[in-house]
Amino acid sequence: MRVLGVDPGLTRCGVGVVDGVPGRPLRMAGVGVVRTPADADIGHRLVLIERGIEAWLDEYAPQAVAVERVFSQHNVRTVMGTAQASAVAMLCAARRGLPVHLHTPSEVKAAVTGSGRADKAQVGAMVTRLLRLDAPPKPADAADALALAICHIWRGTATNRLQQAVARARTQEPST
Repeated sequence: MRVLGVDPGLTRCGVGVVDGVPGRPLRMAGVGVVRTPADADIGHRLVLIERGIEAWLDEYAPQAVAVERVFSQHNVRTVMGTAQASAVAMLCAARRGLPVHLHTPSEVKAAVTGSGRADKAQVGAMVTRLLRLDAPPKPADAADALALAICHIWRGTATNRLQQAVARARTQEPST
């Protein structure tokens, strides 16, 4: 399975593509950051993010997109920008018929490091180890995007199989 992970942000939107299946070694296909100028109009910044994500979808043709679920922060302006960038990523994937999966920061940290309270350095170190990289991807947004993709490969595929099994069982139940 090939997954595009997206760590949403208006200034730096991390993107990373990982190939793999649970129980097998993972492989990084690509990693980077879609950047926008902080002084640009919000509409222009969202268009730049859309173009960047579309380019990643074109180049890597993922089978699924994993996006960090926006969580409440003290700074409303920051959370709004993150939510807007997140929506752009989800829209780009949905337009192509790709499944979109949201994972919380603590879920991603727990999947990659074993602790939902891991810091950015720990996440970067584990991403480096799991993908057999020479150094942690920089900036941290890029490493976080890879961590999202890894989390989805490990957790999302199992969840999808469970949902499919439940759906099959429901269609086989006799009507009353």
